[in-house]
This record gives sequence, structure tokens and C-alpha cells, in this order.
Amino acid sequence: MSSPTDITALPKVELHLHIEGTLEPELIFELASRHGMELPYASLDDLRARYAFEDLQSFLDLYYANMAVLRTADDFARLTAAYLRRAAAGGVRHAEIFFDPQAHLVRGVPLADVVEGLVEGAYAGTAETGTTSALIACFLRDRSSEEALEVLEQLVAMKAPIIGIGLDSAEVGHPASEFTDVYARAAELGLHRVAHAGEEAGPDYVWEALDLLGVQRVDHGVQSVRDHTLVQRLVVDRIPLTVCPLSNVRLRVFESLADHVLPQLLAAGVVTTINSDDPAYFGGYVDDNYAAVADQLGLDRADLARLAHHSVEASFLPQGRKVALDREIDAWLGEPAS
Repeated sequence: MSSPTDITALPKVELHLHIEGTLEPELIFELASRHGMELPYASLDDLRARYAFEDLQSFLDLYYANMAVLRTADDFARLTAAYLRRAAAGGVRHAEIFFDPQAHLVRGVPLADVVEGLVEGAYAGTAETGTTSALIACFLRDRSSEEALEVLEQLVAMKAPIIGIGLDSAEVGHPASEFTDVYARAAELGLHRVAHAGEEAGPDYVWEALDLLGVQRVDHGVQSVRDHTLVQRLVVDRIPLTVCPLSNVRLRVFESLADHVLPQLLAAGVVTTINSDDPAYFGGYVDDNYAAVADQLGLDRADLARLAHHSVEASFLPQGRKVALDREIDAWLGEPAS
């Protein structure tokens, strides 16, 4: 069994991380004070007590409410730099970061301020830690595809440095089939394509993401195990899943980590990766997720290294960087546990 200290030394890539979900309670209160906002929480403890979620929607309600403190480019820069510092401390060498442009536009925050802040924070975080990052614009599936396409065109017009698009927010009742035009446009633009699917909804949502959106990796995808043919498709085509174990437990996708399907996915040969999703809300960053699955699912050092290798393979990094990271992981595996 690997120790937590050893796990932080394991080089890894994070592929499923919502930057808004790294908004820690302390920063919420600090930004609210700066902007003269009155929060509906009596204290930090009162806010933390509300992190007992019943399902995805109960989380999203708090998530969007807290987002109100993000108002300026500097707010987004501080948020992004803080995440990269914490991620680097957990062994993350590269992160492909989701952000939700629509969630800020509907609050009256200019898109240019959001992008400027994210880019500024990313540069600062990389300069400080060496951990690199890239941006993926995620569209809210409970809003219209027409709006998503309009926002995509705005991002393109301002030459926002995004490497791809994603699809997130409430899954059930909002199938991928509603967004085929957005993904077709992204393909025309040469952007990478990912989408949340198979978190709460069934395998049919994953099939749609693959066949109708042409995604290159599936975010979550844990319900895929309910369909043997789908699992085989994922294996044969090496379509990665960006699994978020602690998130799945917090949102009651699984009652406990012991019930998680991660071992089944690995045994089947699926390119499975470990990620933190919204770490400020779900009880841990990516290294905490690695430590939890090692402890509660009995994964050994070779298993953890395999997961880290998967994160490199599933990334959109250039091949040369992938080779270098794979060598770092092999070197970690060759060292004795601390």
C-alpha cells in the first residue's frame, strides 16, 4: 500500500476539474468581503455544513450560489493560481481545466474578464509551480444549444486559448443529442471534444456522447459498466473515462467508495483516470482521490502507476510531453514506497 506522501510524489495529469469547484470556503468569504456582498451563511462552519449533498442537483444549487463571488478578472486569476499551487503539491504535472462561461455570462460577468483572469492565473500558477494547464470551455446542458453555439463563437472571435469544449451540469433529461450542432462546429474548428455522460444517467447517454458528439473522452462514465457492449467499445477504441471517486460518493452515485466500479473498469481494460471534479465541495483534490482508492479499494503501487499512465494517455498533451511524463511515472514505480 502506498502512503499519502508517496502518492503526492506520483506524477499525474488531472483531466476532470471544474475551476469553479475549487472555490474554497475561505476564498468565498474573502471575495464576498472585498465586493461588499452579504453571504447567506453565518460562518465558515455554517457553509461547510451545507456540503452534505443528496444528489447532483442539490450540489449544483450551492455551487452556482457560491459562484456569485467571482466578479472580476482578478478573482478568476486568484482562483486558478490557487488551484495550480494545490494541484502541484499533489503531484499534478498538467491539468486540463473546465470552466463554465455561461454560468458567468448570466450573472453579468463579461466573458473577456473570465478568460483574461483564467489565463493570468494559469500563467502565474505555472511560473510558480511548473505545473502546466489548458482550458476547456464547458457548456451547460440545461441551457439551449443555440446559446452554447453563440458562446462558442464569442470565444473563437476573441481568440480565447481554449483547447476544447465539454458538456456539464444536470445530466438527466438533457441528452447529448441536443448539442450535435455545437460539437460539429467544434470539430470544424479543430477543438477537442469531451462530455459528461453516465454519471447519474444510464449507458445510453454515453452512447450518444460517443456516436452523436464524437467525444474523445467521457467525463465520469461510471454507468458504462451496466452495458457490456459499451464497455467493449470503450476498450477497443481506447476511449478514456475521467472518473471522480470522491465526487461519486458525495453525490450518492455510490453509497460508499467500497461500492465503486473503478476495479471493474480497470479489470475490463478501460482507460480509466482519477480526478477530483469539484474538490472544494467533494472532500479532496486529485491526490486525495488516489489515496482514497488505494486505501479503500486495495489498489497497489502498480495500480496507481497504471492510473497515472492512463491520465497521460488520455490527455491532449503533445506526444513528447507524454513520453517524458510516462518516464517520470515509471521512475516513481521503481522507487521503494516511503
